[in-house]
Amino acid sequence: MKPARIVILAVAVVAAGLAGLLAMRLSGTSAPQIAETVIERQPSINVLVSAGNLPVGTRLDEESLRWLAWPQDGVVDGFITEQSQPQAISELNGMVVRLPIFEGEPIRGEKIADSSNRIMSSLLPAGKRAVATEISVATGAGGFVLPNDRVDVIMVRRNDEGRFLTEDVLSNVRVLAIDQQIQESKDGAKTVVGTTATLELTPEQSKVIAVAQQMADRLTLALRSVADAQEADTVAADYLLSGGSKGEIQVIKSGSIVSTSQAQSNTQ
Repeated sequence: MKPARIVILAVAVVAAGLAGLLAMRLSGTSAPQIAETVIERQPSINVLVSAGNLPVGTRLDEESLRWLAWPQDGVVDGFITEQSQPQAISELNGMVVRLPIFEGEPIRGEKIADSSNRIMSSLLPAGKRAVATEISVATGAGGFVLPNDRVDVIMVRRNDEGRFLTEDVLSNVRVLAIDQQIQESKDGAKTVVGTTATLELTPEQSKVIAVAQQMADRLTLALRSVADAQEADTVAADYLLSGGSKGEIQVIKSGSIVSTSQAQSNTQ
């Protein structure tokens, strides 16, 4: 390309740039600016939460509780806040966990109980009773029944003909403790087979199991799935308490169920 043409192109480019700047000034527009993003921090408030997983029967202490910043609009009634109870960690020291609490879960009043030494009575909801029954490896689901599990109680007894009868006397009841242990093993490395299971029962269920313990050759605990926790737990074989009612029983002969019938129960 000839030098003359190069000079002409350069002059044209400079002229176009100057014309653009002049036009912008005359129109009053300014160069585009980058919008700055402003992030507003949501107000928060300190809420008392669990510092770890707390099984039933755990006594609270300073290491098991901590304050956690919680969105202010997410705080609901029942949460313990630093604003309302600044000394909550020391005030709750020694209280007993009634229901399992998971790490990071807010501490609520309905999940903890009085810090008295009567732990078992603290674990019982209002209107419930704690009733113990003997178990073994064979009658306690091979030792896999643990506190807070749910079980059915099955009664095995002989009739006048010497045949074995099985009856479901309690359904889906909660296990409060095995012997005097109310906590599950933390490491799970060693399983202690208990000889006594303490069950959470209604007053009527307490009467039923008292009668069943006298009538039965053996009481067996059948472990329920955790998915059954929402099912009714107040079912009981009430017919054991009165001679006029009837309940369903199964007759077992040579290890096999030979019949299922509605037989009148004799509590004598």
